[in-house]
Amino acid sequence: MKVSKEFKIGIVVVCAIAAFIWGINFLKGSNIFTHKYYLYAIYPKIDGLIPANPVLVSGYKIGQVTDISLIKSNGENKVLVKFLLTENVDIPKGSIARSVSSDLLGSKAVEIIFSKNPEFVKSGDTLVAETESGFKEALDKRIAPIQAKAENLISSMDSVITVVNSILNKKTRDNLDKSFESIHKAILSLEQTAYKLDDLIGSEKAKISSALTHMNNITANLDKNGQKIDNIINNLSNLSDSLAKAQLKEAITEADKSLKELNTLLAGINKGQGTLGKMAKNDSLYNNLNKSSVDLDRLLKDLRLNPERYIHFSVFGRKKKPATE
Repeated sequence: MKVSKEFKIGIVVVCAIAAFIWGINFLKGSNIFTHKYYLYAIYPKIDGLIPANPVLVSGYKIGQVTDISLIKSNGENKVLVKFLLTENVDIPKGSIARSVSSDLLGSKAVEIIFSKNPEFVKSGDTLVAETESGFKEALDKRIAPIQAKAENLISSMDSVITVVNSILNKKTRDNLDKSFESIHKAILSLEQTAYKLDDLIGSEKAKISSALTHMNNITANLDKNGQKIDNIINNLSNLSDSLAKAQLKEAITEADKSLKELNTLLAGINKGQGTLGKMAKNDSLYNNLNKSSVDLDRLLKDLRLNPERYIHFSVFGRKKKPATE
């Protein structure tokens, strides 16, 4: 059977069209010769998710996003995302389709997080949608505290600079210059003193060496006679202890003797013995002494007022006047 040229050309064109369609789908990530089924998820927002973004399970690609459309759900705008799964993976019902950032540049992907449901989804089922915070939001959360600290630091630096500018006026700068000049002079004075001290040490080096030699000799003698010195100190200590003990004993004995004598004296006084005892026990002696004191006082007053009664001196010899009481 002879095949016509037109038939051959038709076969080639059909094969070329089929190859073109397969190539387009392959470039999109869809293989028409593999097992595939579709799943859906409804998001409140997609944050840059686009068709051809991968669908992942534990980081492994099992499909891709094929279509995104805007729908109304309960009076609110929602986003319906269609997934094409090309791998034969059993996904439990109630699994989560989470929109995540797949790299630092903000590229998006859909991460399937399995539930523990023993039943599996079928083609056309809808998964639970969940949105992960985007890279920009995460970065903003991390940068916000740093930004606040930086702003506080800048504010503090401004305050410090303002204070420094107010302090470092012309008068303060002049005072600082004078202070630095005084410090410089003090350092020069210290250097001159150090030079003089070096000269003094150099000129008195022999005397210093001799003094050190004498000190070494004294130290050597002390070391050599250390035992003798210790014995002398011990003897002095023993002598001091003996004297202290002897004197203390004698002092205690004398004090005890004095206390006994004092007790004997006080006992005699209480009994009315002796002059002090009689004075303490007999009121008549006190009364007589008191009366004698009064009489003596009257006599002295009369002697002072009438001395002629007691001292007579006359050339012709006058009669004596009788004394008046």
